[in-house]
Amino acid sequence: MFKLVSMVALLFLSLAAGCSPGSTSSATAGAAPPASEALEQTFPPGETSDFTFKSSGLTLSGILDVPDGGKAKALILLVHSYGGSNVRDPNAYSAYTRMRQRLNEIGIATAVWDKPGQGESEGKFDIDQPVASSGEEVVDAARYLRAVNAPGSDKIGVWGGSRAGWIAPIAMAQDAEIEFWISISGTSIEDNFTYLLLSNLPYEGGSPELAAQFAGEWRAGCEILRTGGSYKRYQEATEALRANEYIREMRGDWPSRLEYWWYQRPCKDGSCPSYDDDMCSYVPVDGFEAMLASLDVDVLAIFGAKDLNVDWRKTRALYEATIGQNPEASLAVEVFADADHALNVAETGSIREMRANAAPRKSDGYYATQIAWLERHVVGSQNND
Repeated sequence: MFKLVSMVALLFLSLAAGCSPGSTSSATAGAAPPASEALEQTFPPGETSDFTFKSSGLTLSGILDVPDGGKAKALILLVHSYGGSNVRDPNAYSAYTRMRQRLNEIGIATAVWDKPGQGESEGKFDIDQPVASSGEEVVDAARYLRAVNAPGSDKIGVWGGSRAGWIAPIAMAQDAEIEFWISISGTSIEDNFTYLLLSNLPYEGGSPELAAQFAGEWRAGCEILRTGGSYKRYQEATEALRANEYIREMRGDWPSRLEYWWYQRPCKDGSCPSYDDDMCSYVPVDGFEAMLASLDVDVLAIFGAKDLNVDWRKTRALYEATIGQNPEASLAVEVFADADHALNVAETGSIREMRANAAPRKSDGYYATQIAWLERHVVGSQNND
Protein backbone atom coordinates (compact mmCIF):
# COMPACT_ATOMS: atom_id res chain seq x y z
CA MET A 1 0.00 0.00 0.00
CA PHE A 2 2.83 2.34 0.75
CA LYS A 3 5.52 1.15 -1.63
CA LEU A 4 5.43 0.25 -5.28
CA VAL A 5 6.63 -3.12 -6.50
CA SER A 6 7.80 -4.39 -9.85
CA MET A 7 4.21 -5.24 -10.83
CA VAL A 8 3.54 -1.50 -11.00
CA ALA A 9 4.91 -1.76 -14.52
CA LEU A 10 1.34 -2.62 -15.43
CA LEU A 11 0.38 0.91 -14.43
CA PHE A 12 1.41 2.48 -17.67
CA LEU A 13 0.91 0.02 -20.50
CA SER A 14 2.34 1.48 -23.69
CA LEU A 15 0.06 4.14 -25.11
CA ALA A 16 1.61 4.48 -28.51
CA ALA A 17 0.91 1.04 -29.56
CA GLY A 18 5.16 3.95 -11.08
CA CYS A 19 6.92 6.54 -10.69
CA SER A 20 9.84 7.54 -8.56
CA PRO A 21 10.26 10.68 -6.45
CA GLY A 22 11.89 13.69 -7.95
CA SER A 23 11.76 17.45 -7.67
CA THR A 24 11.54 19.67 -10.71
CA SER A 25 14.78 20.61 -12.38
CA SER A 26 16.29 24.07 -12.43
CA ALA A 27 17.16 23.82 -16.14
CA THR A 28 16.93 27.14 -17.93
CA ALA A 29 14.74 27.18 -21.03
CA GLY A 30 16.18 28.72 -24.14
CA ALA A 31 19.80 28.60 -23.00
CA ALA A 32 22.40 27.66 -25.60
CA PRO A 33 23.57 24.03 -25.61
CA PRO A 34 27.02 23.27 -24.17
CA ALA A 35 29.92 24.10 -26.48
CA SER A 36 30.68 20.39 -26.79
CA GLU A 37 27.44 19.82 -28.71
CA ALA A 38 27.71 20.09 -32.48
CA LEU A 39 25.35 22.77 -33.77
CA GLU A 40 25.73 22.05 -37.47
CA GLN A 41 22.93 19.72 -38.45
CA THR A 42 20.56 19.49 -41.37
CA PHE A 43 17.12 17.88 -41.45
CA PRO A 44 16.11 17.24 -45.09
CA PRO A 45 12.41 17.55 -46.00
CA GLY A 46 10.51 14.28 -46.18
CA GLU A 47 13.19 12.32 -44.33
CA THR A 48 13.86 10.88 -40.89
CA SER A 49 17.13 12.21 -39.43
CA ASP A 50 19.12 11.15 -36.39
CA PHE A 51 19.97 13.70 -33.72
CA THR A 52 21.64 13.66 -30.31
CA PHE A 53 21.56 16.01 -27.36
CA LYS A 54 22.92 16.16 -23.83
CA SER A 55 20.80 15.73 -20.72
CA SER A 56 22.11 15.15 -17.20
CA GLY A 57 25.55 14.47 -18.65
CA LEU A 58 24.32 11.74 -21.01
CA THR A 59 24.09 11.76 -24.79
CA LEU A 60 20.56 10.83 -25.74
CA SER A 61 19.77 9.74 -29.28
CA GLY A 62 16.58 10.30 -31.22
CA ILE A 63 14.98 10.74 -34.62
CA LEU A 64 13.31 13.75 -36.20
CA ASP A 65 10.74 13.47 -39.00
CA VAL A 66 10.35 16.40 -41.39
CA PRO A 67 7.27 16.82 -43.62
CA ASP A 68 7.66 16.81 -47.39
CA GLY A 69 8.27 20.21 -48.98
CA GLY A 70 8.09 23.67 -47.46
CA LYS A 71 8.69 24.83 -43.91
CA ALA A 72 7.42 22.76 -41.01
CA LYS A 73 4.59 24.61 -39.28
CA ALA A 74 5.47 23.26 -35.82
CA LEU A 75 7.51 20.61 -34.03
CA ILE A 76 5.98 18.13 -31.60
CA LEU A 77 8.13 16.34 -29.03
CA LEU A 78 6.73 12.87 -28.36
CA VAL A 79 7.12 12.04 -24.66
CA HIS A 80 7.36 8.40 -23.59
CA SER A 81 5.08 6.66 -21.16
CA TYR A 82 6.19 3.99 -18.68
CA GLY A 83 8.58 1.26 -19.79
CA GLY A 84 11.39 0.95 -22.29
CA SER A 85 11.85 2.55 -25.69
CA ASN A 86 13.24 1.75 -29.13
CA VAL A 87 12.45 4.66 -31.41
CA ARG A 88 14.22 3.22 -34.45
CA ASP A 89 12.17 0.04 -34.52
CA PRO A 90 9.30 0.77 -36.96
CA ASN A 91 7.25 -2.07 -35.49
CA ALA A 92 7.59 -0.94 -31.88
CA TYR A 93 4.78 0.98 -30.28
CA SER A 94 7.36 3.28 -28.72
CA ALA A 95 8.26 4.53 -32.19
CA TYR A 96 4.81 6.14 -32.45
CA THR A 97 4.96 5.41 -36.17
CA ARG A 98 1.32 6.10 -37.03
CA MET A 99 1.17 9.30 -34.99
CA ARG A 100 4.34 10.61 -36.59
CA GLN A 101 3.01 9.94 -40.09
CA ARG A 102 -0.26 11.74 -39.44
CA LEU A 103 1.47 14.77 -37.97
CA ASN A 104 3.84 14.96 -40.92
CA GLU A 105 0.87 14.89 -43.29
CA ILE A 106 -0.39 18.22 -41.90
CA GLY A 107 3.04 19.85 -41.95
CA ILE A 108 4.17 19.20 -38.38
CA ALA A 109 7.64 17.80 -37.68
CA THR A 110 8.11 15.29 -34.85
CA ALA A 111 10.99 14.37 -32.58
CA VAL A 112 11.31 11.40 -30.24
CA TRP A 113 14.33 9.97 -28.47
CA ASP A 114 15.26 6.90 -26.48
CA LYS A 115 15.39 6.92 -22.71
CA PRO A 116 18.82 6.57 -21.03
CA GLY A 117 20.18 3.07 -21.58
CA GLN A 118 17.72 2.33 -24.37
CA GLY A 119 18.32 2.23 -28.15
CA GLU A 120 21.39 4.34 -28.92
CA SER A 121 21.11 6.56 -25.82
CA GLU A 122 23.84 6.49 -23.19
CA GLY A 123 23.32 5.55 -19.58
CA LYS A 124 21.65 2.82 -17.58
CA PHE A 125 17.96 2.19 -18.04
CA ASP A 126 15.81 2.83 -14.97
CA ILE A 127 12.21 1.75 -15.44
CA ASP A 128 11.31 3.96 -12.47
CA GLN A 129 13.17 7.02 -13.76
CA PRO A 130 12.02 10.06 -11.76
CA VAL A 131 9.52 12.20 -13.63
CA ALA A 132 11.66 15.27 -12.90
CA SER A 133 14.53 13.68 -14.82
CA SER A 134 12.23 12.85 -17.73
CA GLY A 135 10.95 16.43 -17.70
CA GLU A 136 14.49 17.74 -17.88
CA GLU A 137 15.06 15.61 -20.98
CA VAL A 138 12.15 17.35 -22.71
CA VAL A 139 13.54 20.78 -21.80
CA ASP A 140 17.02 19.84 -23.01
CA ALA A 141 15.70 18.38 -26.27
CA ALA A 142 13.65 21.52 -26.99
CA ARG A 143 16.62 23.74 -26.21
CA TYR A 144 18.92 21.79 -28.52
CA LEU A 145 16.46 21.61 -31.42
CA ARG A 146 15.92 25.38 -31.25
CA ALA A 147 19.68 25.93 -31.22
CA VAL A 148 20.15 23.90 -34.41
CA ASN A 149 17.11 25.58 -35.99
CA ALA A 150 15.34 22.27 -36.51
CA PRO A 151 12.26 22.49 -38.77
CA GLY A 152 9.26 23.76 -36.83
CA SER A 153 11.32 24.56 -33.72
CA ASP A 154 9.97 28.11 -33.61
CA LYS A 155 6.67 26.56 -32.44
CA ILE A 156 7.23 23.57 -30.17
CA GLY A 157 4.56 21.47 -28.47
CA VAL A 158 4.52 18.21 -26.53
CA TRP A 159 2.49 15.02 -26.93
CA GLY A 160 2.45 12.20 -24.44
CA GLY A 161 0.37 9.60 -22.66
CA SER A 162 -0.17 8.36 -19.14
CA ARG A 163 3.03 9.02 -17.13
CA ALA A 164 3.79 11.85 -19.56
CA GLY A 165 0.89 13.61 -17.86
CA TRP A 166 3.37 14.50 -15.12
CA ILE A 167 6.42 14.90 -17.35
CA ALA A 168 4.95 17.37 -19.84
CA PRO A 169 3.80 19.93 -17.23
CA ILE A 170 7.20 19.78 -15.53
CA ALA A 171 8.85 20.61 -18.86
CA MET A 172 6.35 23.36 -19.73
CA ALA A 173 6.75 24.94 -16.31
CA GLN A 174 10.48 25.27 -17.01
CA ASP A 175 10.26 26.21 -20.68
CA ALA A 176 7.72 28.95 -21.36
CA GLU A 177 8.39 28.66 -25.11
CA ILE A 178 6.58 25.32 -25.29
CA GLU A 179 3.23 26.44 -26.68
CA PHE A 180 0.82 23.51 -26.68
CA TRP A 181 0.19 20.07 -25.20
CA ILE A 182 -1.76 16.97 -26.22
CA SER A 183 -2.37 14.79 -23.17
CA ILE A 184 -3.46 11.18 -23.73
CA SER A 185 -4.91 9.36 -20.69
CA GLY A 186 -3.21 11.85 -18.42
CA THR A 187 -2.53 11.47 -14.72
CA SER A 188 -4.10 13.10 -11.68
CA ILE A 189 -2.12 14.50 -8.76
CA GLU A 190 -1.44 11.15 -7.13
CA ASP A 191 -0.12 7.84 -8.39
CA ASN A 192 -2.90 5.64 -9.73
CA PHE A 193 -1.78 2.23 -8.51
CA THR A 194 -4.65 1.87 -6.05
CA TYR A 195 -7.22 2.82 -8.70
CA LEU A 196 -5.71 0.33 -11.15
CA LEU A 197 -5.65 -2.43 -8.57
CA LEU A 198 -9.25 -2.05 -7.42
CA SER A 199 -10.81 -1.21 -10.79
CA ASN A 200 -9.33 -4.40 -12.27
CA LEU A 201 -10.38 -6.60 -9.34
CA PRO A 202 -13.79 -7.51 -10.85
CA TYR A 203 -11.91 -8.99 -13.84
CA GLU A 204 -9.51 -10.92 -11.61
CA GLY A 205 -11.94 -13.07 -9.64
CA GLY A 206 -13.48 -10.33 -7.53
CA SER A 207 -16.60 -8.20 -7.87
CA PRO A 208 -17.55 -4.50 -7.84
CA GLU A 209 -18.88 -4.98 -4.30
CA LEU A 210 -15.60 -6.50 -3.13
CA ALA A 211 -13.66 -3.68 -4.82
CA ALA A 212 -15.78 -1.15 -2.92
CA GLN A 213 -15.13 -3.03 0.35
CA PHE A 214 -11.39 -3.08 -0.30
CA ALA A 215 -11.41 0.64 -1.14
CA GLY A 216 -13.01 1.28 2.24
CA GLU A 217 -10.37 -0.80 4.00
CA TRP A 218 -7.61 0.95 2.09
CA ARG A 219 -8.93 4.37 3.16
CA ALA A 220 -9.35 3.24 6.73
CA GLY A 221 -5.78 1.93 6.87
CA CYS A 222 -4.47 5.15 5.38
CA GLU A 223 -6.33 7.25 7.95
CA ILE A 224 -5.06 5.11 10.83
CA LEU A 225 -1.48 5.41 9.63
CA ARG A 226 -1.62 9.16 9.03
CA THR A 227 -3.34 9.99 12.31
CA GLY A 228 -1.00 8.01 14.57
CA GLY A 229 -3.05 4.83 14.98
CA SER A 230 -1.45 1.61 16.11
CA TYR A 231 -0.15 -1.15 13.88
CA LYS A 232 -2.72 -3.51 15.41
CA ARG A 233 -5.60 -1.20 14.44
CA TYR A 234 -4.15 -0.89 10.97
CA GLN A 235 -3.99 -4.67 10.53
CA GLU A 236 -7.52 -5.17 11.83
CA ALA A 237 -8.90 -2.48 9.49
CA THR A 238 -7.25 -4.01 6.41
CA GLU A 239 -7.60 -7.71 7.18
CA ALA A 240 -9.64 -8.79 4.14
CA LEU A 241 -7.72 -6.49 1.79
CA ARG A 242 -4.35 -7.87 2.86
CA ALA A 243 -5.54 -11.47 2.61
CA ASN A 244 -6.76 -11.26 -1.00
CA GLU A 245 -4.52 -13.29 -3.33
CA TYR A 246 -4.85 -10.93 -6.33
CA ILE A 247 -4.03 -7.87 -4.21
CA ARG A 248 -1.02 -9.59 -2.65
CA GLU A 249 0.28 -10.70 -6.05
CA MET A 250 -0.04 -7.22 -7.53
CA ARG A 251 1.23 -5.03 -4.73
CA GLY A 252 3.67 -7.33 -2.96
CA ASP A 253 4.32 -7.51 0.77
CA TRP A 254 2.39 -5.32 3.16
CA PRO A 255 4.35 -3.26 5.70
CA SER A 256 5.84 -5.00 8.70
CA ARG A 257 5.52 -3.41 12.13
CA LEU A 258 8.89 -1.70 11.69
CA GLU A 259 8.03 -0.49 8.18
CA TYR A 260 4.68 0.77 9.43
CA TRP A 261 6.42 2.80 12.12
CA TRP A 262 8.89 4.15 9.56
CA TYR A 263 6.07 5.29 7.25
CA GLN A 264 4.10 6.74 10.13
CA ARG A 265 6.91 8.68 11.75
CA PRO A 266 6.77 11.79 9.48
CA CYS A 267 2.97 11.74 9.76
CA LYS A 268 2.91 12.46 13.48
CA ASP A 269 2.31 16.14 12.72
CA GLY A 270 -0.62 15.22 10.44
CA SER A 271 1.25 15.67 7.15
CA CYS A 272 3.02 12.91 5.25
CA PRO A 273 5.18 14.39 2.48
CA SER A 274 4.60 13.00 -1.00
CA TYR A 275 1.50 10.95 -0.12
CA ASP A 276 -2.14 11.94 -0.51
CA ASP A 277 -4.65 11.96 2.35
CA ASP A 278 -7.20 9.62 0.76
CA MET A 279 -5.52 6.33 -0.14
CA CYS A 280 -1.93 7.14 0.84
CA SER A 281 -0.99 7.15 -2.84
CA TYR A 282 2.37 8.53 -3.87
CA VAL A 283 2.42 12.13 -5.20
CA PRO A 284 5.20 12.40 -7.81
CA VAL A 285 5.17 16.19 -8.32
CA ASP A 286 4.90 18.62 -5.40
CA GLY A 287 2.55 21.51 -6.14
CA PHE A 288 1.20 19.81 -9.26
CA GLU A 289 -2.17 21.56 -9.11
CA ALA A 290 -0.55 25.01 -9.00
CA MET A 291 1.83 23.97 -11.77
CA LEU A 292 -1.05 23.07 -14.07
CA ALA A 293 -2.89 26.29 -13.25
CA SER A 294 0.16 28.35 -14.24
CA LEU A 295 0.50 26.89 -17.75
CA ASP A 296 -0.45 29.47 -20.39
CA VAL A 297 -0.81 26.92 -23.18
CA ASP A 298 -3.41 25.35 -25.44
CA VAL A 299 -4.25 21.84 -24.22
CA LEU A 300 -6.13 18.92 -25.75
CA ALA A 301 -6.90 16.15 -23.24
CA ILE A 302 -8.09 12.78 -24.55
CA PHE A 303 -9.47 9.99 -22.36
CA GLY A 304 -11.00 6.55 -22.76
CA ALA A 305 -14.18 6.02 -20.75
CA LYS A 306 -13.14 2.38 -20.12
CA ASP A 307 -9.72 3.32 -18.75
CA LEU A 308 -9.09 1.08 -15.73
CA ASN A 309 -5.45 2.14 -15.36
CA VAL A 310 -5.89 5.85 -14.65
CA ASP A 311 -8.83 7.55 -12.94
CA TRP A 312 -9.64 9.67 -15.97
CA ARG A 313 -12.62 11.35 -14.32
CA LYS A 314 -10.38 12.67 -11.57
CA THR A 315 -7.80 13.86 -14.12
CA ARG A 316 -10.47 15.58 -16.22
CA ALA A 317 -11.78 17.39 -13.13
CA LEU A 318 -8.21 18.41 -12.23
CA TYR A 319 -7.59 19.86 -15.70
CA GLU A 320 -10.90 21.72 -15.68
CA ALA A 321 -10.18 23.23 -12.25
CA THR A 322 -6.69 24.38 -13.23
CA ILE A 323 -6.00 24.80 -16.95
CA GLY A 324 -9.68 25.37 -17.63
CA GLN A 325 -9.78 28.34 -15.24
CA ASN A 326 -6.71 30.06 -16.70
CA PRO A 327 -7.78 32.88 -19.07
CA GLU A 328 -4.38 32.67 -20.82
CA ALA A 329 -4.85 28.98 -21.60
CA SER A 330 -7.38 26.88 -23.48
CA LEU A 331 -8.61 23.38 -22.69
CA ALA A 332 -10.44 20.95 -24.96
CA VAL A 333 -11.47 17.54 -23.61
CA GLU A 334 -12.54 14.51 -25.65
CA VAL A 335 -13.73 11.23 -24.08
CA PHE A 336 -14.06 8.12 -26.24
CA ALA A 337 -16.82 5.91 -24.85
CA ASP A 338 -15.43 2.63 -26.23
CA ALA A 339 -11.73 3.17 -25.44
CA ASP A 340 -9.35 1.78 -22.83
CA HIS A 341 -6.22 3.36 -21.34
CA ALA A 342 -4.39 3.06 -24.66
CA LEU A 343 -7.39 4.53 -26.53
CA ASN A 344 -7.98 1.17 -28.18
CA VAL A 345 -11.49 -0.15 -28.67
CA ALA A 346 -12.31 -2.37 -25.69
CA GLU A 347 -15.11 -4.31 -24.06
CA THR A 348 -13.94 -3.94 -20.46
CA GLY A 349 -10.74 -1.88 -20.51
CA SER A 350 -9.13 -4.29 -18.05
CA ILE A 351 -5.44 -5.08 -17.97
CA ARG A 352 -6.26 -8.69 -18.78
CA GLU A 353 -8.07 -7.65 -21.96
CA MET A 354 -5.36 -5.17 -22.97
CA ARG A 355 -2.63 -7.78 -22.63
CA ALA A 356 -4.62 -10.34 -24.62
CA ASN A 357 -5.46 -7.92 -27.45
CA ALA A 358 -3.34 -9.17 -30.36
CA ALA A 359 -4.73 -6.65 -32.85
CA PRO A 360 -5.39 -3.34 -31.05
CA ARG A 361 -7.41 -0.72 -32.92
CA LYS A 362 -7.65 2.93 -31.94
CA SER A 363 -11.11 4.25 -31.23
CA ASP A 364 -12.75 5.87 -34.25
CA GLY A 365 -11.88 9.55 -34.29
CA TYR A 366 -8.75 9.22 -32.15
CA TYR A 367 -6.42 10.57 -34.81
CA ALA A 368 -9.00 12.85 -36.47
CA THR A 369 -9.73 14.64 -33.18
CA GLN A 370 -6.05 15.45 -32.67
CA ILE A 371 -5.52 16.55 -36.28
CA ALA A 372 -8.59 18.81 -36.21
CA TRP A 373 -7.44 20.40 -32.94
CA LEU A 374 -3.92 20.95 -34.28
CA GLU A 375 -5.24 22.49 -37.48
CA ARG A 376 -7.33 24.89 -35.42
CA HIS A 377 -4.83 25.80 -32.67
CA VAL A 378 -1.41 25.23 -34.25
CA VAL A 379 -1.41 24.94 -38.02
CA GLY A 380 -4.10 27.60 -38.46
CA SER A 381 -2.34 30.05 -36.16
CA GLN A 382 0.82 29.57 -38.21
CA ASN A 383 -1.07 30.40 -41.38
CA ASN A 384 -2.25 33.63 -39.79
CA ASP A 385 1.20 34.74 -38.65
